[in-house]
Amino acid sequence: MAALKEYKCPCCGGGIVFDSGLQKMKCPYCDTEFEMETLAAYDADLNADGKDDLNWSDKPNNEWIPGETEGMRIYVCESCGGEVIGDETLAATACPYCGNPVVMKGQFYGDLKPDYVIPFQLNKEDAKKALSSHLTGKRLLPKVFKDQNHIDEVKGLYVPFWLFDAEADANIRYKATKIRSWSDRRYNYTETSYFSVIRAGTLGFENVPADGASKMPDDLTESLEPYDFSKAVDFQTAYLAGYFADKYDVDADACIERANARIKKSTESAFASTVSGYSSVMPEGGSVRCEHGKAKYALLPVWLLNTTWSGQKYVFAMNGQTGKFVGNLPLDKGAYRRWLFGLTAGIAAAIMGVLFLIWKLF
Repeated sequence: MAALKEYKCPCCGGGIVFDSGLQKMKCPYCDTEFEMETLAAYDADLNADGKDDLNWSDKPNNEWIPGETEGMRIYVCESCGGEVIGDETLAATACPYCGNPVVMKGQFYGDLKPDYVIPFQLNKEDAKKALSSHLTGKRLLPKVFKDQNHIDEVKGLYVPFWLFDAEADANIRYKATKIRSWSDRRYNYTETSYFSVIRAGTLGFENVPADGASKMPDDLTESLEPYDFSKAVDFQTAYLAGYFADKYDVDADACIERANARIKKSTESAFASTVSGYSSVMPEGGSVRCEHGKAKYALLPVWLLNTTWSGQKYVFAMNGQTGKFVGNLPLDKGAYRRWLFGLTAGIAAAIMGVLFLIWKLF
């Protein structure tokens, strides 16, 4: 004999049963009644729930043509092991990641050819000014960070990114409530109404970025967003002249999970924003499915500065297209203690002043 399906009450989660007297389904726990047609529609929505399907099939396969990499060289940092691409004129320079010297390893070959590149819109002087502005007014910053020698270590780097396009087909269900309160001469009343809210549809995503460089912290590259992809152009090696270009060491397959997480989160956020007018809203179930997924390979411009303070490395970065500047600053503990002592002394003096005024008044 087949097992009977148990229906759950959308309001309290208890099992509901058919009431022959009412000719309706009823929850014996909260006494909520359901029309059969309403329950059938709710059951259909539950059956529509499935697992997230975020698979991708279209991956980049752009290959270099013979002679296209002529004049491009691989440089390796003997300190951090980073490998970057540049032209042969960069024989004596510093690693954009750690600041140590890099040496020419040999001619570049292999790997995929980028589909697109966003050329640098801002130069090194712009990056210096942005860094100076970032440091200005930071009273607790160690003095060494204001030294011009560190500003001169800014390096222009094309960071490898995988750009994902997809259509997210979603079906999401929410449990919502509306609360109404009123009073009479004897009692205060509260009425809570429960609703099952369904949202379904498709959202299109273009150029969802995930960096393909393991040495670039993901939170740093995401903080540099957004880029204006309308300014992206077909890749040409000429754009690399005078700059480094990192070789991707995280392929598209390894970045799909990050792209999926961003697409899923954005989809859920967009759908949730349409559920309004309720006292409370809680997601109850649903799924997100990606269709027509496509990945592209692009190089995006970043100005990098690496410096070390008290044995810890600090990375600063500027979006080479928009000028957005990010980076954490160290704390001068001596200056902080002096500032904290001054603040504490000021608060104590203010309290003593208030107490003295109260004493005088009374």
